Formats: sequence, structure tokens, C-alpha cells
Amino acid sequence: MEWQRSRAAVPRFEFLAEAGSTNDELRDAASGADAAAWPHGSVIVTDNQTHGRGRLGRTWLAPTGKTLAISVLLRPELPGGRPFPSDAYGWIPLIAGAAMTEAVRRAVDAASALDSVDDDDESGGIEVELKWPNDVLVSGYKICGILSELMPASNDAAPAVVVGAGLNLTLDEHDLPTLTSTSLLLATGRAPDADAVLADYLGGFLELFRDLTAAGGDAAVSGADRRVSALCGTLGSDVRVHLPGEQELIGRAERLDRDGRLVVIDRENGEPQAVAAGDITHLRY
Repeated sequence: MEWQRSRAAVPRFEFLAEAGSTNDELRDAASGADAAAWPHGSVIVTDNQTHGRGRLGRTWLAPTGKTLAISVLLRPELPGGRPFPSDAYGWIPLIAGAAMTEAVRRAVDAASALDSVDDDDESGGIEVELKWPNDVLVSGYKICGILSELMPASNDAAPAVVVGAGLNLTLDEHDLPTLTSTSLLLATGRAPDADAVLADYLGGFLELFRDLTAAGGDAAVSGADRRVSALCGTLGSDVRVHLPGEQELIGRAERLDRDGRLVVIDRENGEPQAVAAGDITHLRY
């Protein structure tokens, strides 16, 4: 595959036949002697990642050719060269998740249209939503996870961020890493156009990030908060939050605060609690 659409969406695109971790590959390239050749928006992709990882130190493995591991380099900077606000970094994985959610939705709609689904419901009843902070779910099953990693400032270089995403394309029932996973093939019955989905994600993500930086890192001004909230199925749900230190919070996920944290109304005392990190389980009663 030539990846023509994806190459056109970003300033530098490298497809690797195999990679231990695309996040590691991109971090090393963007901080090495040839760092200047890796501008903001550079991308490394593979369909054969051998040592992928997710949040909380989890490993991420998949059969060759059936998933995409995608890493995007961001060099956050405000207009005029001003530094990117530290409290805006929390929105980066959220807008990546929003962009992937929208790309997966369009892929589902495209596959459903080919099956002549009723025009009033192009998705055929398939629900695609963002699970805070960085998973994309299809009908409640995980199709994509996102891991953002900060590259500290060094010498004259400002901090950078590598945003990794793992998207399940054509896994079948025997390939799934967990019972709560799915793929575009399983969700729609059709193998997706991988280049189209990837280009859609990359273009949407970088557009959202451009809007955020143009707004001075303010998610409310850029509209990122509304876009993420509209896609986030966690909001309005009863959730269990596994917090650092083996603590647990159960309550109703109410909204996102200005820093992108999840505000949960504690079931025990009715008080709102802002969660910056934690494993989320959507509770079904």
C-alpha cells in the first residue's frame, strides 16, 4: 500500500515493515541528531508492532497486518512562539481520541452505506463513542487505545509530545486480545480502507490541535471541549474509577472541567471530584 492519502495529510510519513514500538521509534528520531528533519505533525506507522504498550504499563500485541500502530509527533507552540500552557496538555489525548472516534464513525458509515442500510440510520445501529480518557468503543467494545508520552525539553527545544494509537482493522474473533475488544472488520463485516481511515484520523487530529493552539490552548475557546464532550459516552454514565493508590470512586460522570479532567459526582456523598487519571469502567445496571 502506498498510503497516498495519509502521506498527503502530514509533513512527514514513514511506514515501517516492523517496529518494536512506534512511539519509541518516533521519540528517538525526533530527539536525535536528525531531529530537525522531524517537524511537528510527523508520523510513523506500522502494521507489525512487536513491543507495543498501553496505559499503566500494559503490553499491546496483535497479529501482523491486522492492526495499525500510529504515532504522531506534536511540537506544541502558541502563535508568536509563545510556550504551550502546561494545563492544556491534558486535552491532547482527548482530541486525539475525538479525531479517531470521528474517523471510525465515518468508516462504519461508509461500510454500512455499501450494505444499503436505511438512510435514516447510516451506521446500522452501531454506536461509536469515546471512552474517557483515550479509548474508542464500538457498541461498547474497544477498537482503539491511545497513549500520549511527553518528551521533556532539551537544549533549545521545547517539550514535544508523541501520541500513539493502536487501531484494530481486520482482527477476527480468534485474534482479539480481550473479550471486550473488536475490529472494524467484526463491527461492519467488511475490511476497511486503511489509508482512508488513517488519513481521516491524522487530518482531524492535526486540525483539532491547530485550533487549540490558535485559541491559546483554551479548549473552550477552540471548541475542543464541546466536540470531545459530544463524542464522549462516559459523560452521563455511572462509572467506577480505579484511582492511583488502589483507591476507588463510584459515581456519575457529569462533565469535563477546563483542563479535560473527568468530573464525577461521588455516589457516597454527592460531591464532585475531578479525576485526572485512572481506569474507568462503565457500569451497567
